[in-house]
Amino acid sequence: CRADTVGVFQVESRAQMNTLPRMRPRCFYDLVVEVALIRPGPIQGGMVHPYLRRRAGVEAVTYPHPSLEPILARTLGVPLFQEQLMKVAVTAAGFTPALADRLRRAMGAKRSRRAMSELLERLKSGMRENGYDEPVIESIVGQITGFADYGFPEAHAASFAVLVYASAYLKRYYPAEFTCALYNAQPMGFYSPAAIAGDARRHGVRLLPIDVNRSGWDARCEEEGVRLGLRMVRGIGEGERDALERALSRATFDGPAAFARAALECGVRPTAIEALASAGALGDGPRESLWEVMREARRASGALAEGEETRERRPRLAPLGELESIALELFTTGVSVDRHPMEIARPRLAKRNVRRAVDLVQLPAGEIVDVAGLVICRQRPATAKGMLFLTLEDETGMVNAAATPATVERLGHAITRAPAVLVRAKLEREHEAVSLLVLHAVPLLVGAPVWSREFH
Repeated sequence: CRADTVGVFQVESRAQMNTLPRMRPRCFYDLVVEVALIRPGPIQGGMVHPYLRRRAGVEAVTYPHPSLEPILARTLGVPLFQEQLMKVAVTAAGFTPALADRLRRAMGAKRSRRAMSELLERLKSGMRENGYDEPVIESIVGQITGFADYGFPEAHAASFAVLVYASAYLKRYYPAEFTCALYNAQPMGFYSPAAIAGDARRHGVRLLPIDVNRSGWDARCEEEGVRLGLRMVRGIGEGERDALERALSRATFDGPAAFARAALECGVRPTAIEALASAGALGDGPRESLWEVMREARRASGALAEGEETRERRPRLAPLGELESIALELFTTGVSVDRHPMEIARPRLAKRNVRRAVDLVQLPAGEIVDVAGLVICRQRPATAKGMLFLTLEDETGMVNAAATPATVERLGHAITRAPAVLVRAKLEREHEAVSLLVLHAVPLLVGAPVWSREFH
């Protein structure tokens, strides 16, 4: 009900997060409805808002015809499932079960327009014969047409709802194990590894850095937190796994050079070893580690391969600054273990009265606010009439924002491409669902590379 659903199967999208606090699921069947409700079919058929208004008691529950109440009562008079529309065809138009199943198949993704048109005409004719008024007939036909391509079977939604419940239960009661599983399933889902890290920290999960003396290929749970796995290092693919695991099984390594020698003997590519060094996985600082492993790789393949020694001394390398360290973490692994990049920018943002995501829940609807964050998701769905939807994340949480087509055209790159933005927006609220309507936006230079997931 708080839309605390990052990583939760099927209900983690921006649209689902906006709907959950309004829907407030109280039982399993509510999850079945939730899964089916935020789909192109119900959206195109104009079913979402009537259902939510009826559930909230703002709109009376009505039925197109009294005979349809037994079919539609569970969904408050709003047809949401293919099975319901099949039953409506049987009850209202006298379709046989076989003919209703033909209608279901015609509503599928590869439907024949000709077959669909023919069946809809038979549906209209049957409803007229049974005394249905023309407005009712047109309403039912419109709903069936809206379902075409995208209508959900109730059984499918129920199967998904089981997974929603299981995912939510794990996230609520086993957040470390849940985070670990999400990382081991990457790439998948709606959110990047960096966004998952921010959410994990907000749930009290400590992330532990990649370390060749402690990490395996996959992430795993330790007493102190979730230890990230080698699989997350940029530049290391599944093909490197066997060689790396052979090297890791040998011993504990007392430094980057020792690891590099063992890894090279096991067939690990030098570029993969360098990637691990850059990610800070070899014990010393990234710069020192990289220098050491590159020296070992050169020895193994060059004139010194037979064991000759060199007198070259390790140079003094400047330590990474805080901003550099976060940027390198994000670049090499996609995750900043200890800090969110927005924490770096927060002192200067606070001076300008830029609000944090967590502050918005206390503010009234209609207030004009400045909010800054990383853009972790952008969507411009075909059903949204040109609206652009963004999810902004800072160190305290996430907030959904939307921009009209005119605003998108006016702001251009600042709203469509910038990895982090500062927006001036009107705060909107419906029950516990808080969102922003963007009025203006400028790119925000946080100082670290962050990538959003783009959905169209």
